[in-house]
Amino acid sequence: MSDDKEEKPEKEDAILTKAYAATRKSLIARLDDWEDQKTWDEFYQTYWRLIYAVAIKAGLRSEEAFDCVQETILSIAKQSKKKLYDPEQGSFKTWLMNMTRWRINDQFRKRKKDTAMAGGEWDDDRKTAVIDRIEDPNGDVLSRLWDTEWKKGIADAALARVKAQVAPKQYQIFDYYVVRQMDAGEVQKKLGVSMAQVYLAKHRVGAVLKKELAKLQEETD
Repeated sequence: MSDDKEEKPEKEDAILTKAYAATRKSLIARLDDWEDQKTWDEFYQTYWRLIYAVAIKAGLRSEEAFDCVQETILSIAKQSKKKLYDPEQGSFKTWLMNMTRWRINDQFRKRKKDTAMAGGEWDDDRKTAVIDRIEDPNGDVLSRLWDTEWKKGIADAALARVKAQVAPKQYQIFDYYVVRQMDAGEVQKKLGVSMAQVYLAKHRVGAVLKKELAKLQEETD
């Protein structure tokens, strides 16, 4: 694997991490008068990548997708205070998808309004959301996008939790060897560790990851 190929995802992660931090700070500020900010911060850290990824695939730009993330979580926080979510009416997964869908549509409405106010014409492919333009006679496009991103989003959230619990070096080894699927010999050479350390990290971090995935599964059932 070339250095350029290795650096590209790291640069993309750095950009997303910076935007994530700014959005998180703004969100927490807007939650200032509410109780239990720690819980909402954890909720944000768990689901922001999922909401962001679906918003991007639905046709939003990056800054619009981050606005969608923030507005979705704020809407959920407000609903939670009123106890409007009823588990008997459906799964958390579907409820969160619908909350995200409405905020995505809000962003497209805002884009259309802003463009109209600017007196400009926008291209046909910008008039509506991707989810409204794709022909899908067999089902709901957003639902299909959501299902595709759900498992990845939960895995990313679990990895984030694991990263906060294990030693940085062990996580780095696990990331290269298991997540990025780099050859064990390459990991050993790149990080200056022994083969035993590579396999130990795989075992220990993997066990923590398994527990966190189980917790998230229980939380979202």
